[in-house]
Amino acid sequence: MAVLLQKPIDYLKGVGPNRAQLLKKELGIHTLQDLLYFFPHRYIDRSQHFTPSQMPKTTAEVQVLGNITHLETVKQKRGSRLVATFSDGQHHIELVWFRGHQWIQKSLQLNKPYMAFGRLNWFGNKCSIAHPELEFLEDHEQRKGNFQPVYPSTETLTKSGISQRITRQIIMHLFEEIEKGIQEVLPTATLQKYQLIDKNIALTAIHFPKSQEELAQAQYRMKFEELFFVQLQLGLKKLHRKQQLKGIPFPKLGRYFNSFFNQYLPFPLTEAQKRVIREIRTDLKSEAQMNRLLQGDVGSGKTIVAVMCMLMALDNGMQGTLVAPTEILAQQHFANINDLLKPLDIKVGLLTGSVKKSARVPLLEDLANGSLHILIGTHAVLEQPVTFRHLGLAIIDEQHRFGVAQRAKLWRKNNIPPNILVMTATPIPRTLAMTAYGDLDLSVIDELPPGRKPITTLHRKDSNRLAIFQFIREEITKGRQVYIVYPLIQESQALDYKDLMDGYESIVREFPLPDYQVSIVHGKMNAEDKAYEMKRFVAGKTQIMVATTVIEVGVNVPNASIMIIESAERFGLSQLHQLRGRVGRGASKSYCVLMTGTKLGQDAQTRIQTMVRTQDGFELAEVDLSLRGPGDLMGTQQSGVLPFLIANLKNDGNILESVRHAVDEILSYDPVLTQEQHIVLRQALALAQQGKSIWKYIS
Repeated sequence: MAVLLQKPIDYLKGVGPNRAQLLKKELGIHTLQDLLYFFPHRYIDRSQHFTPSQMPKTTAEVQVLGNITHLETVKQKRGSRLVATFSDGQHHIELVWFRGHQWIQKSLQLNKPYMAFGRLNWFGNKCSIAHPELEFLEDHEQRKGNFQPVYPSTETLTKSGISQRITRQIIMHLFEEIEKGIQEVLPTATLQKYQLIDKNIALTAIHFPKSQEELAQAQYRMKFEELFFVQLQLGLKKLHRKQQLKGIPFPKLGRYFNSFFNQYLPFPLTEAQKRVIREIRTDLKSEAQMNRLLQGDVGSGKTIVAVMCMLMALDNGMQGTLVAPTEILAQQHFANINDLLKPLDIKVGLLTGSVKKSARVPLLEDLANGSLHILIGTHAVLEQPVTFRHLGLAIIDEQHRFGVAQRAKLWRKNNIPPNILVMTATPIPRTLAMTAYGDLDLSVIDELPPGRKPITTLHRKDSNRLAIFQFIREEITKGRQVYIVYPLIQESQALDYKDLMDGYESIVREFPLPDYQVSIVHGKMNAEDKAYEMKRFVAGKTQIMVATTVIEVGVNVPNASIMIIESAERFGLSQLHQLRGRVGRGASKSYCVLMTGTKLGQDAQTRIQTMVRTQDGFELAEVDLSLRGPGDLMGTQQSGVLPFLIANLKNDGNILESVRHAVDEILSYDPVLTQEQHIVLRQALALAQQGKSIWKYIS
């Protein structure tokens, strides 16, 4: 059967070379297997119908019962159209064809009952259906199934005559050819425990369901299977790493960790931080390589956890590194960590793209001979000339900013791959964490340090700008500082939003010298200028920082009490939450003001209302997932998110939970899938290693 499904679609009844070329080019359908897993994206309930006397005032697709009582060819400026009067004896509508008149007219029979289907067009009190699907009433009544599939299509396919009706016919021919010979791939025990229907039945029903209940069972079965193979791969990968990949164990806690914890810890750890450190400690004591994801909301204290983990490496004669996505964040990490570890006589270095050769050369020498204990840096750390003597722990901050290939470079910085800890302040929805990061162990800091005051979030429109300026003046008079963030750097003709430079000029006019000092930071400035402006703001020499999202992560100015986000409707929830986290870091009451235009789309309204309502990053992440989908949340650099054909991480979290339990259960007693009932699973995964997509190997 697997060989048959690899057969090109060219030879399937109803296709042929010309249609095959179109299907390949427009939809990527090359084989029978591609066609089998070309699922409908919606269904039309064909159990309901109207008569011309009952026509609803809608422009939706409808089904109409009547007789063709008259046919007429009407001339137009260009060509002609065929018009049929479609009547129930009392009222009538028009059926219209603009092309293919001759063969359509020959096929139509007057005064015989038809079922017509198509989209209604209303002109005053008259309505028509253009290019309807027609079938004799007797054929309609004999046809099985009331739910008609609607498949994804393109304008080119429609113009070339591959209509929905033709697509359905081709898929019917496909099922005739394969004759229900599709191999079952899920174990019998799994099918029974989770009440999954047979795969042949599921695939037939997903294309041609007889009822809503049958369709729901078929969709559940195929979603389960798609998610099952993703989780199975991730589970095997995690097991392989833990059992086969040798790590660098850190068996002891010594002088560095104990001295810091007992004497120099700047504040008591939260229970969540202690729990996470214990989880990491357990990993680092084992012989297997650690590969752990640390999630923690803005301000939850991930950096101190990272520092204590690097001290574990130092206590065992190894070096540590922390890699950040921006120079500003790397510099801040360096300053903070250097201050924390100064009493312990630990040498910390900083490596970014702007470090001059005169400083870079001795730094790399110290790194290579082991006298430099900890290296903080940007992507520059990943480059070839950077060599460690004994790299034991690599930490990646804001890991979603790094591509998969970039992260992999850290593995090659030691003969035995170092232990890896990836951190994110962007809470990841559980369903996304279970798929995109399912091969990593997960730790979550779900508690903020005591004393962090809640941030008041306000939504204001452009008409409130003068009141906002007055509010800024009042806060500055109290000695506070203000961020004002813009989404654009240069004017965009396509988007009607305030841009950074116009904003900066208006702020300078509103807050003039010598009473006020204003800094500006954006991505097009060189590193030295950005650093200079940031230092002025951190030191309190400027009261207002006008910036793009370059200050989104890591910037820590406890005296800043207001975050103004211009054109807030342009930002995703995750980014808005990150920006809000730049304030509320000191003792003062803090505010986040979301400035928008007067007209907001539905999604933008939902984002703004959610931001005002909650500061729970995990709740925000779930809303963001429901609005934007997993691909957008992961970002363009991530190559690990599967383009699911039927499963949906926004809606199928309950299925994913069941799948996770099913996979864990199988791997707990058959971790390498050698038992007879799992041979098909092994074969499927072997095909997966050849680079085929999830659906191309599970058959």
